[in-house]
Amino acid sequence: MGSQVRASEVSVGEELGAQSFPIQRVDLVRYAGASGDFNVIHWNERVATSVGLPNVIAHGMLTMAMAARVITDWVGDPGALVEYGVRFTKPVPVPDDEDGATLRVAGKVTELLDGNRVKVELTVTCDDTKVLGMARAVVQLS
Repeated sequence: MGSQVRASEVSVGEELGAQSFPIQRVDLVRYAGASGDFNVIHWNERVATSVGLPNVIAHGMLTMAMAARVITDWVGDPGALVEYGVRFTKPVPVPDDEDGATLRVAGKVTELLDGNRVKVELTVTCDDTKVLGMARAVVQLS
């Protein structure tokens, strides 16, 4: 499956479709099982708050992966994401209720590169707090 976005149709400043991703405690359990990361701060509120966290927090790599979906949904091919990096700036607290947390992700093309590649920057927030910094990717287009 190739990229569905053509480099000739993309310009600097183009915005990717912003998305919101709900995160509930059950998602943390599933991610822990899939990743093998059973760190207690991701499932035990008593321990998480005792070490200074506001609540149980989402796994950083889960947050990073959810944010990347804005890019892969935009380009239409997960394999088109050739570089991706972030800084974890703030935790994503996940309350134990029916709402959990909501990750909000917006993206924008910031640079056109050689070889039909583009740079994309993401803005990733939870409760109006930026949770990922320097969230940047290089995407291979058709």
